[in-house]
This record gives sequence, structure tokens and C-alpha cells, in this order.
Amino acid sequence: MSLLHFTIQPRHCALRYLHGSFEQVLPAGRHRRRLGQRLVVVDLRERLTQVAPQEVLTSDGVSVRVSAVVRWSIADPVAFAEVSEDPTATTYLAAQVALRDALATLTADDLVSRGRSLPMAAITAATAEVARRVGAEVAEVVVKDVIVPVELRAAAAELATARRRGEAQLEAARAETAALRSLANGAKLLDAHPALARLRLVQSAPPGTRIVLGVADTLPIGQDDVD
Repeated sequence: MSLLHFTIQPRHCALRYLHGSFEQVLPAGRHRRRLGQRLVVVDLRERLTQVAPQEVLTSDGVSVRVSAVVRWSIADPVAFAEVSEDPTATTYLAAQVALRDALATLTADDLVSRGRSLPMAAITAATAEVARRVGAEVAEVVVKDVIVPVELRAAAAELATARRRGEAQLEAARAETAALRSLANGAKLLDAHPALARLRLVQSAPPGTRIVLGVADTLPIGQDDVD
């Protein structure tokens, strides 16, 4: 047995193979080197894998481009080193297929307006199931961009503009109705109280206006109106 030592860095581990056979997983720290051993160092830190934009056909037949990011790490170093020749590619492919299958159940309107949340839990679960077989643990899959055809984006913008214009017109009509109702109530009040109407007339006259008030003829107190 050699007296040489080696160090495994934090958040790493090493698979020790002795004469071609797996022996043990060495954790981070200082270890003694053995004759005939082979070490496979595995990085256990979390990593991000970019899923390039891919074409997805929606349930209503519209082709959109979707890109995503997979956040994952190595959970089983032995499986990660021995089960698949390229476990990273396996995880990448699983995310692609999960995205295609999940988003294909949505309509183009769902993707454009984001009226309901994208099924990210289902996408993550489907990706994690495949990745687990090769020793990887998927924390989440995040959709970065949903690129829809230009015509569809323009139609969505026109629809949003028309909706906002309709809301503004409805609000203006409500304000006008309220103003007319207030005027009608004021007119009824002035009809019922003539003195209030005359006072309102005086108040509304601009400064400097000369107002002449006429007083109706009245009989002297104590006299009767006799033909």
C-alpha cells in the first residue's frame, strides 16, 4: 500500500475502483492512495442545463418555440457513472420530451396570455423520473421563453387594445349616466322649491351682473279681495 495521499474537494466525491471493480464512494477530505486503484471524481454541486428552443405544436395546431432551464444535481454517484454513457444528455432529453408532451395539451392562447399557469410541476416530475434512473435529481424545470408566431402576437395585442378601449368607453358611459342622473335630481329639487331656483340663479350669475328682482303684488294686511 502506497503512503501517498490525495484530497477530494468539498461538494465532490470520488468512486474508487480497485483492479477494475467498484470498491467504495470516498467523501470530501484527505484519503490514502492505494496501489491498483482508479478514481472517478464526481462533482455534486447543483448545475443548470439550458434546453435549447424547440418546436412544440399546441393542441389547436399552432407551432411555438419553447426554451427552458433544468436545475439538477447528482444524487447517486455510482449510478451517474455506470448506468449511462452520458447521463447529462439523458436528463436533457427527458426535459425536452416532458416539455413537448405537457405544452402540447395547451392552446396557443394559453401560451400567449399565460391565462393559466404552465404545468411546470408535471414537467419537472416527468423529467425527474427519467433522470433518477441515471443518478440525477431534478429540482425544477423552468420555462424561459415561449416564442409564438408574429401574427399571433399581433392578434393578441389588438385584442388587448380593443379590450382596454371598450373598458374606457364603458367607464365614460357610466360617468355620463351618473352626471345626467345628478342633473335630473337637481332639476326636480328646483321645481319643488322656486325660491331655491332663484337663489341658484343669483349664485350662477357672473360678477358685475345687474339683477332686477320683481315682487308680486300683494294685498294689504287685513283687506279682502273684492270685485
